[in-house]
Amino acid sequence: MTETSDTFTELHPVQRQYKDRLFKFIFGSGTEDSMKRLLSLYNALNNSNHTDISDISLTTIENIIYVTMKNDISFVIDDQMNLYEQQSSYNPNMPLRGFMYFAQLYQRHLALEKKDIYGTKKIMIPAPRFAVFYNGTKNTPDLVKLRLSDSFEGKTEKGDFEWTASMYNINLSHNYELQKKCKSLYDYSWYVEEVRKNKLTMTTKEAVNAAVDSAIKKNLLDGLFLQQKMEILNMTLTEFDQEEYDRNRREEGREEGKNEKARENARNFLVMKVLTPEQIAQGCGLSVEEVLEIEKGIK
Repeated sequence: MTETSDTFTELHPVQRQYKDRLFKFIFGSGTEDSMKRLLSLYNALNNSNHTDISDISLTTIENIIYVTMKNDISFVIDDQMNLYEQQSSYNPNMPLRGFMYFAQLYQRHLALEKKDIYGTKKIMIPAPRFAVFYNGTKNTPDLVKLRLSDSFEGKTEKGDFEWTASMYNINLSHNYELQKKCKSLYDYSWYVEEVRKNKLTMTTKEAVNAAVDSAIKKNLLDGLFLQQKMEILNMTLTEFDQEEYDRNRREEGREEGKNEKARENARNFLVMKVLTPEQIAQGCGLSVEEVLEIEKGIK
């Protein structure tokens, strides 16, 4: 039996709500076609040959507070608890995020199975598998193993307290065999690549509209782009707007960091009293007024 829902997420700090990302809409919405695509993706990753979608039990948890936009898909099959997540930004903290997510998955699994972890009998649980499907612009290998232990501040024995996220680069120039085995994954990757290519000469809205029209002509995802055109347009615009927003935030953060460093250097020069405010301003890339303001704080 599968669990399905329609998720809306508060997008902080923009304070708007959006539906699931396109990746989850394609592979994890719970419809019969979506389940077939998810089963195909699982088979491609695991070299298996399942054909019955009832083998999959969706376990996706909604409203996870630390995920800005929902795109997680979790499910049980072959005694495995699988978590699939698509990322357009490289994130080294995926093992930690997965660890937190799986803790809630197992907690709910034990509750549904009425298992008592305080009993004397060993409780068996589905084995975890965490796959991240990365299609950002950072150049990464086909497969990267991200390990939780790389974030430990203190030392532990090798192999103790480990949690791993397998990150697959699904841009068109990567993981050819994986995309060949799962056409739905290829179609999704082709579409994202088409939007990015269009954005080089078009506005975001124009780029998305053109990419959807191309996907319809190519009959990608067996007609899904035609059947759900407006839904896909809205989801894609939301994702690329968020991607642009995040990129701008990172650039602003870098600029703030540069400015803070420049002000720190200016303060050091002022304390040393070896240069004039005009010289310090020119050397540190600040205005004379900013240097004089820093000087007032020293006196």
